[in-house]
Amino acid sequence: MKLEQKFKSIGFRWVINIFLPVLIIVAVVTVAVSIIYSSLCVERVRALCEDYTNDFSFLESATPETFENMAFDLIENYQYKSKLEVQILDSEGRPVASTTAFSDTDADIPDYKTAISTNKNTAVFRGENSSGEKILACTNLVFDINGNRIGAYRWITSMEKANTQITQVVLLVIGMGMLVIIFSAVSGAFFIKSILRPIKDAGNTARKIALGDFQSRIEIKNHDEIGELCNSINYMATELRQAETMKNDFISSVSHELRTPLTAIRGWGETAKMSVGTDEELVNRGLEVVLSEAERLGNLVEELLDFSRMQSGRLTVNTRPINLSELLSLTADMYTELARQQGIELSYARPLETATVMGDPDRLKQVFVNVIDNAVKYTEKGGLVLITQSIEEACVRILVKDTGVGIPAQDIDKVKEKFFKSNKTIRGSGIGLAVADEIIKQHQGLLFLESTEGVGTTVTIVLPLYEEEAVIEEETVLLEELTQVTELPEEETLDTTTDTEENS
Repeated sequence: MKLEQKFKSIGFRWVINIFLPVLIIVAVVTVAVSIIYSSLCVERVRALCEDYTNDFSFLESATPETFENMAFDLIENYQYKSKLEVQILDSEGRPVASTTAFSDTDADIPDYKTAISTNKNTAVFRGENSSGEKILACTNLVFDINGNRIGAYRWITSMEKANTQITQVVLLVIGMGMLVIIFSAVSGAFFIKSILRPIKDAGNTARKIALGDFQSRIEIKNHDEIGELCNSINYMATELRQAETMKNDFISSVSHELRTPLTAIRGWGETAKMSVGTDEELVNRGLEVVLSEAERLGNLVEELLDFSRMQSGRLTVNTRPINLSELLSLTADMYTELARQQGIELSYARPLETATVMGDPDRLKQVFVNVIDNAVKYTEKGGLVLITQSIEEACVRILVKDTGVGIPAQDIDKVKEKFFKSNKTIRGSGIGLAVADEIIKQHQGLLFLESTEGVGTTVTIVLPLYEEEAVIEEETVLLEELTQVTELPEEETLDTTTDTEENS
């Protein structure tokens, strides 16, 4: 498994996909340059030697009788004896004259044999002489006017200096290739290290976050793509930490919300049970508390179910034309007595103009209950909750304004998020407003908040009015169009009747 991971690692893929091709390219270029330069040097030496022995081409005008004399004259007057050796060969390939001593008189002459065997006038040999010296030799055959070979002249030059220069250049090319390979390896290793280290740190931190350590953070050293990735992981950890905190607060809040009515139900249930037949008033009071707390539990469970439906996209509304003013009035009346008991004034003046909307009365009532309940909960004794309704531009606008504790500025954009509670000392699950906002959206409406800490909060709900007259008018126009299509003109009817009579 570790070997497989190693073969799939970024470092291994870099070696295979980048470093190895660079290595092959450098090696091929080095060999090619070395071969090309060596060939160019040999060709240059040959060209110079051909120029130096150009005078010996006059032997081609000689006859078998004058060949040796002319060769001796050319050897005697040759001016480049210090640069290369020139040999004169007879028709059998034996040296008869030379610009130097006949050190290789009995030696094998491969270039002469090659020239004869290949039926070419010239042949080149590159190798070593009998003393082991690196040489370059070339034999040029000489023919008379009848095409008979009468001899040859051969030049020989040392390749020691040329080979030394070729070796130096080849070593230089190899050195440059090695520098390219070393630079590629070092820069690649540094680059891979600069990638792998933050990726490993990001992986280790992500594993810690996955295990629940939301305090872990990645140190961002470079503001590149990897830095953006690390920054995203840090942001994810922050969001997860906040979500975990909200989840824990939610669980704690819901547990408290469930425990309180359950405790009341259990306590008053036992009290009522013990008082049966002895104190009917206490029994009735206990049953009222039990029923009230059971309803409270039911509302909380229903709120949780609505939240679950909202998360899964199954929260639906069954719309029909409803009187929104009456629905709002009934909801406000539900909280009038509760507000009075808490020393809060709840004011709602039902408008003269009725607002009709296309909506789900149960869902909209759930929204009003949530908003008004929050306003009463967060308003202290002696405060005011004001509910108003107005119609503006084919929309109904409902305002629920309180003089409560308000919402801090940094929390105003989060209050409609799930599990979020700005004030954790007040009862509530933290999901009611999120569900309310989703319900209003499904009614093609808007729900937004304005709040100042210590001053109060205003919740505004905007819903489109139900245009009943427009719908009726549209249906009437459609009906008239259908009638015009089906009815025939009077003249056309008469013509049809006449035609029928004539046919009869």
